[in-house]
Amino acid sequence: MHNTTVMLIELGAIILALGLLGRLAGRVGFSPIPLYLLAGLAFGHGGILPLTASEEFTATGAEIGVILLLLLLGLEYSASELVTSLKTQYPSGAVDFVLNAAPGAAAALILGWGPVAAVALAGVTWISSSGVIAKDLGDFGRLGNRETPVVLGILVIEDLAMALYLPILTALLAGVSLAGGALTLLISLGTVGAVLYLALRHGRLISRAVYSDNAEMLLLVVLGLTVLVAGIAQELQVSAAVGAFLVGIALSGEVAEGASTLLSPLRDLFAAVFFVFFGLSTDPADIPPVLVPALILAVVTALTKIATGWYSARRAGIRTAGRWRAGGTLVARGEFSIVIAGLAVGVEPRIGPLATAYVLILVIVGPLAARWTEPLARRLTRRRPTRLAQVSMPVAERTDPAHTCR
Repeated sequence: MHNTTVMLIELGAIILALGLLGRLAGRVGFSPIPLYLLAGLAFGHGGILPLTASEEFTATGAEIGVILLLLLLGLEYSASELVTSLKTQYPSGAVDFVLNAAPGAAAALILGWGPVAAVALAGVTWISSSGVIAKDLGDFGRLGNRETPVVLGILVIEDLAMALYLPILTALLAGVSLAGGALTLLISLGTVGAVLYLALRHGRLISRAVYSDNAEMLLLVVLGLTVLVAGIAQELQVSAAVGAFLVGIALSGEVAEGASTLLSPLRDLFAAVFFVFFGLSTDPADIPPVLVPALILAVVTALTKIATGWYSARRAGIRTAGRWRAGGTLVARGEFSIVIAGLAVGVEPRIGPLATAYVLILVIVGPLAARWTEPLARRLTRRRPTRLAQVSMPVAERTDPAHTCR
C-alpha cells in the first residue's frame, strides 16, 4: 500500500513537471523535448533525486508513447501520398541516407563499438524530427512555401524507411542469424507492401469498418487495434513502432481525422513520458565522456542535412533562398533518434548518453538553423560578388582617382 502511495505521488509530480516544462518551452518558442530529457536525467539513476517507485509504470508508459508517436505519424499520411513521394523523391531520399547515416556509422566504428552499434548510430544521425520540423514550419509561416513539399517529402521517405530499418535493427540487436535476419526483412517488406496495397485499394472499407460517430467507441477501437497490431508485430520481430505506423497509414478520411483529434492529447502525454523515461535510464555521469563525439556529430550532420535539403530543393527547381531554407529546416533531430537509441542501449550502453547529448544539441540548434540558415547564406553570397566585382573591374577604373579612397 505504501509503495502504491509513493508511486502515485511520483507520477503526479512527473506529470505536473511535464506540464510546467511544456509551458516554459512554449513561451521560449522551443521544442519541450530537451527539457523532458533533462528532467529525466535529473530524476533518474545518478540524478539529483532518483525516482524508483514509478519506474515500472513509466517504462510501460514509454512503450505506449512510442506506439502513439508512430500511429499519429501514420495517420498524417495517406498511402497515395507515400507512393507519390517514393516515385518523385527517391533520389533525394538516397542522398539523405548516404550523407546523414554515414557519419553515425563511422563514429561508432571509430569509437570501437562494433557493427551493430554502427547500424544503430547511423539511424540516430539519419532521421530528422518530424514533430520539431512541423512546428518550425508552422511557427515561421512557411507551410505555403515552395520548398515545404520537398521538406515534407524527405520526412515521408524517412518515416517509411523506418518501417524497414527498425525490423532490421531489432533482428541485429536480438542476435538473429543471417537467415533469420533475411526472414525478418522479408516479413517486414511483405507487411509494408500488403498494408500499402490494402490502403490504396480498400482504404475506404477499412476506415468504414473502424469508424464510429461515438468518440468513445472510435477511440477504443483505434487504440485497441493499434496496440494489438503493435504487439503482434513485436512478436514477429518487426517492431511494435512499425506496426503502429502501418495502422496509421491504413486508416484515412474521417477516421484518420477523428482519431488524430482524440489521440493527440494521449500522444503528447505518453511521448513526454517516453522522453523522461529515456532520461531516467541514462546516468548523467555517462554524458561528459561522449560529449565531444556528440558535438562533432552534431556539427557534421547539421551540415549534411543542410546539404541534403539544398540538393533536394535544387532538384525541384526551387531558387537559392528556398534551397537554404529547406536545408536549415531539416537539421533538427528528436523522437526517432531517441527511439533508435533506446532499442540499442542493451548492446552498447554508451549509445544512450551520446544520443541524449546529440539530440539535446540538435533539438535546440534545429529551430535556429531553420530560421537563420537562409539569411546567413544570403549575407555571405552578397559579400562575395562585391569582391569579385572589385577583382574583375578594368585596370583603368581601379586606378582612376574617382575610385581611389582619399
